[in-house]
Amino acid sequence: MKRLLIAFQFLTVLPVRGVSSVSEEELGRASALFPVVALFEGALLTATASLLLRAFTPGVTSGVLILLMVMLNGGLHLDGLSDTFDALASRTDRDKRLAIMKDGRVGPLGVTATVMAILLKLLALNALAARSTSLLYSALFLTPLLSRWGMVSAAFHGRAARGDGLGSIFIRATGLKELVTALLFTLLIALSGLWVLGRDALLPVLLSLAFFYTLSLLLVWLFSRHFGGMTGDTLGAVNEVGAVMFLLISSSTGGSRLLNGLNL
Repeated sequence: MKRLLIAFQFLTVLPVRGVSSVSEEELGRASALFPVVALFEGALLTATASLLLRAFTPGVTSGVLILLMVMLNGGLHLDGLSDTFDALASRTDRDKRLAIMKDGRVGPLGVTATVMAILLKLLALNALAARSTSLLYSALFLTPLLSRWGMVSAAFHGRAARGDGLGSIFIRATGLKELVTALLFTLLIALSGLWVLGRDALLPVLLSLAFFYTLSLLLVWLFSRHFGGMTGDTLGAVNEVGAVMFLLISSSTGGSRLLNGLNL
């Protein structure tokens, strides 16, 4: 239970009580329960969308949903995306890139990456809502779950670019046990509705899991090449890139047809 509370405390801005002192090992191993936090996030986003669509247009609903996504984690992952792209834009050595990533100032490419991530999410959610509310609900439910799974995968396969920081804690502590536990929770949550949705939902779920796992490996390779390893910011970037990619694919014609097997 303590690790679950730690996971909520780290990934969300919710006031979590009952966690007084946390060791680095406990914090790092909480990654195994990231999908459980994502279950809460996905359910909240889906319920919010259902309520908003009764009173507002799909465009307004999409805007409020993105605002809720950002507020839920206090912009933590968008900040990581911004810092990562600022560092990638720098034509310096690895040490200076890491210093730029750690710097609190935001550069032009960081701003561009943040704006584009929000804009692409908005367009994708609008497209999903225009096709079918059930498609929108499925995508909202799955996006946090799969992007958290991508973060855990990246933490397992990556190595720390530096010895300090939150990223290094999660990377060092996320072992095979945490990876398998996160995968089992992700599968359990994603497939728990099969008895309602039917067996047609199995293929899109498995394909989505495989896609996020492959994407996390590619991003680990990219970031390790430029930074010599992974940091907390790059883990946040993995989450944001994965979320944007999944929403874009889901909103496409082929993705919508595949997602039809997941109508919630």
